[in-house]
Amino acid sequence: MNEEKTTKTRLVEVRQKVLKQNDLVARALREQFATVGTFVVSLVSSPGSGKTAFLERVLAMARAKFNTAALVGDLATDNDARRLARSLVPVKQIVTGTVCHLEAEMVRAALEGWAPDKLELLFIENVGNMVCPASYDLGEDMRLVLMSVTEGEDKPLKYPTIFNTADVAVITKMDLAKAVEFDAAATHRNIAAVRPGMRVFEVSAKNGVGMDQWMRFLDGRVGGKVQAERRPEGGKIMNAE
Repeated sequence: MNEEKTTKTRLVEVRQKVLKQNDLVARALREQFATVGTFVVSLVSSPGSGKTAFLERVLAMARAKFNTAALVGDLATDNDARRLARSLVPVKQIVTGTVCHLEAEMVRAALEGWAPDKLELLFIENVGNMVCPASYDLGEDMRLVLMSVTEGEDKPLKYPTIFNTADVAVITKMDLAKAVEFDAAATHRNIAAVRPGMRVFEVSAKNGVGMDQWMRFLDGRVGGKVQAERRPEGGKIMNAE
């Protein structure tokens, strides 16, 4: 019994140390993004939510207004990065191996020597997972949590932490809503029960439903930061001390 208690205590201590170091790196990233005027959006969801399809369409629309790039996290392969590159913006893959989430140090390392000049908008697509990513700050300005109409209206109730740590919810694959008898009202109620007042967008990357509304919202957020924080001289993404 004592051995089990000691082991659990040790695991808690290690986890706290890891999260503390992650927060230090994330803080340094956030400060640097603010200095150079880069607005950062991270995306989290379960596998198969349509996150990559959504991001591909967003990148193609965003590049007309902002200097845009994307980092893509996945356990293996660079399939998503090659797919997103079709949007004609700089894209870099982060292969996490056995790690089921992105960490701030992975983002910092990926940006070192790569970040495009005068980058105004950076997207970070996390590994498909609605549990671990909730604990890891990546230095972003806005975190999106995505769920598709095929996943069930109770998704927010099953994964409340990820919805609580996100800023905006995006319901994807609305072109399939009628076919799967999606209950939009119930989904909105469940999101509100977990995160009252959360902004929710209903979109379809396939037919474009809701994308203009989402982009207007994003344009306002990005434009505000770029105008307020853009500096004549860019900076280098640095290590946290």
